[in-house]
Amino acid sequence: MLEPITTAPRVAVCLAPGSEEMEAINTIAILKRAGFKVTIASTAEDGALILEGSRGIKLVADVPLINVADEPFDCVVLPGGLQGAEHFRDSPLVVEFVKQHHYDGKLIAAICATPAVMFIPHQLFTHSIMTCHPAFQHQIPTHQLRVKRVVYDKNTRLLTSQGPGTAQEFALEIVTQLENKTKAAEVAEPMVVWPNMHYDVLPRT
Repeated sequence: MLEPITTAPRVAVCLAPGSEEMEAINTIAILKRAGFKVTIASTAEDGALILEGSRGIKLVADVPLINVADEPFDCVVLPGGLQGAEHFRDSPLVVEFVKQHHYDGKLIAAICATPAVMFIPHQLFTHSIMTCHPAFQHQIPTHQLRVKRVVYDKNTRLLTSQGPGTAQEFALEIVTQLENKTKAAEVAEPMVVWPNMHYDVLPRT
């Protein structure tokens, strides 16, 4: 009997001028450790592939987002950083890219300022629970806000997180949602993550 052919999840990580470096790099590195097919997409209007992050560190994209905007991905990742989040908010291409993947039932993962700065003004995910960086939580409607490090809304497939210090948990939760907790534990174990993240505790089968 032939084994079923499995395809690694495809993830688009969007970068903007001012994106928070730890949130971007930690997520990219962990998803690559999981064996996912990661496309790092620049959302800069001029198509620049080298972008300066929020702390002045250069981030390098694979391709301009416009070149892959019509391709299907299993997940779209939006790092934070205030300037980066504002760039996402003000980019019709990024907004439509997120809307289309959400419409198709794909996972949308956003961290730090992005849930508040991008989603709320565009009335995206109006029925989702979410979190964001503490400095922006006042912008999220009270009935939607959850003050937790990582929040996953299974009904709308929205994953949000709080900031650079939660980026590992954020990325490992993406692995959990696109694969399973066993895969997340496999990735986390050699990384020597914080013990209280409990990625060594697997669900009962």
